[in-house]
Amino acid sequence: MNLASVDLNLLVVFEALYETGNVTLAGKRLNRAQPSVSNALGRLRLMFQDELFVRTAGGMVPTEKARTLIPAIVAILDQVRATLDRDSVFDPARAQGRRFTLAASDYADIVLVPHIVRRLRRLAPGIDLRWCSLDRERIYAQLDNAQVDIAIGGHLTPPKRMRVVPLYSEDFVCIADRATLPAGSRDAPPGTLALQTYLQRPHALFVPSNDGSRRGVIDQKLAAMGLKRRVAATFSHIVALPQAVSGTDLIATLAGRVARRLITDPLRILALPAELADTAFSIDMVSGRGDSASRWLAQQLLLAVRQMQAEEDDQN
Repeated sequence: MNLASVDLNLLVVFEALYETGNVTLAGKRLNRAQPSVSNALGRLRLMFQDELFVRTAGGMVPTEKARTLIPAIVAILDQVRATLDRDSVFDPARAQGRRFTLAASDYADIVLVPHIVRRLRRLAPGIDLRWCSLDRERIYAQLDNAQVDIAIGGHLTPPKRMRVVPLYSEDFVCIADRATLPAGSRDAPPGTLALQTYLQRPHALFVPSNDGSRRGVIDQKLAAMGLKRRVAATFSHIVALPQAVSGTDLIATLAGRVARRLITDPLRILALPAELADTAFSIDMVSGRGDSASRWLAQQLLLAVRQMQAEEDDQN
């Protein structure tokens, strides 16, 4: 293929179609009329000798070849953007219509999103934000394909090519209904469950995946000790745990910051058994793209976290 005959704008249309799955939305993003986008799609199909995007009731679905092409196309466009963007600075106060997509776990929705959204609305009211669920099976492909700008969550294992910024360390705690709390134990300090008590109680467990799993980080730790707890109920949303525990004999293990934000009477927060106290984990920010706008966004997320930590210190 003669490179001189390739219109770079066609690749921009390819990217927009892949990310939006809709000719009209792609046109709006690129400030182009729908017939212009349709014409570009026709030229793309001719260039790559493939249908590329198939119209369905759910939108324009990429073909297998399109899925194969998108990482290279995004990489090419990102290199061009980075070159053109090298001497420019993102001005958040004057940005209009720039859209950022962030993937977050239930944890981040509860703990971090309020701080992040408040900061971004104050500093850059012209930008648009899209928060989506953190799909652990697809998130790194989504970052590669620029479908997601930044992912936030715990227990992430991104490839080395991606930028990872540890935000802070989080600890697990246990919650239980005051009425069903066990009597004090000589084997555990006040406010802490003894391991034997922890294992005897039925547990409520937050499982973000839909694979039917009844195991979490704690279960892996217990298995290494040759122990097992009884998981009596699993939930796909972490906000369900306090409601499930309240008024029942269930106990639940969850992130401390989530517990402190969600529990109300008659629930109480307890420290984990000493044998499980080393299960702290990192909350990380993972990004793939690196233009000035994305770098600005990452910096603002980091500053929002620092502000959250300062507020927590003031309350303690």
